[in-house]
Amino acid sequence: MTDNFKSGFATLIGRPNVGKSTLMNYLIGQKIAITSNKPQTTRNRIQTVLTTEEGQIIFVDTPGIHKAKNKLGEYMVNIAERTLNEVDVVLWLVEPTTFIGAGERHIADQLQKVKTPVILVINKVDMVKKEEVLPAIAAYKDLYDFAEIVPVSARSGENTDELLKVIMKYLPYGPQFYDEDTITDQPERQIVAELIREKALHCLNEEIPHGIAVTIESMKRNKKVMHIDATIICERDSHKGIIIGKQGNMLKKIGSTARYEIEKMLGCQVNLKLWVKVKKDWRDSEYLMKNFGYREDE
Repeated sequence: MTDNFKSGFATLIGRPNVGKSTLMNYLIGQKIAITSNKPQTTRNRIQTVLTTEEGQIIFVDTPGIHKAKNKLGEYMVNIAERTLNEVDVVLWLVEPTTFIGAGERHIADQLQKVKTPVILVINKVDMVKKEEVLPAIAAYKDLYDFAEIVPVSARSGENTDELLKVIMKYLPYGPQFYDEDTITDQPERQIVAELIREKALHCLNEEIPHGIAVTIESMKRNKKVMHIDATIICERDSHKGIIIGKQGNMLKKIGSTARYEIEKMLGCQVNLKLWVKVKKDWRDSEYLMKNFGYREDE
């Protein structure tokens, strides 16, 4: 390791659906943060690690900063705000538009309390004409004193190299925290649970709100096969019926799409068994939230 190696923490913030997980997955080059077009997909601080010649960036993905509606919401907001002051640089992802809504203004207000340098990342530039990007930059410049502004496309990867250079600029010099082949510090079980939840969100359309959690009951490798038993927790009996589907078809579909992704991630054959349980209003119960791995003290 030379003296000019950098390592530090960056966090991605932004309203739901601006492409935080898509950007993280593009930068890291493999799927870790789950992506879905439903808000509040990310609930835990997923840490992904990117190691290059110049340095190592550890991405901490905060749950969205929004006005809290229930216990789960409060927990997510607290973690988000605490994270902002603990990292070396904050990346705020927005869309290329001159309209700045209440959600963005709320984030700008939160950032006023933060001492960390903030890089504005204007995502989805592949969706608009080139000349529409400059007015968007100008509109945001009036909102907050950004350290840097970088337009990118998380989907196509356009300008992401430049973004990495800019992030490195704000990291302190120092030895790496993780070895080169570490991509995430999430335990496998947690990533498996998140993948199952992602597939459930994809397969179930709008009828099921975000009131599902996934717990991994057991994960054991036997010879070349990983045997996983998992439970999908929902809030109502009517939801349970929808998740299972006619003759169990929906649950089979969730299971087979999740299994495919889990096999890709673990690099081995997977035998996945899914159950569905109802726990009423688990999002407002401290005890159940702790049970599903949402702990305030982390």
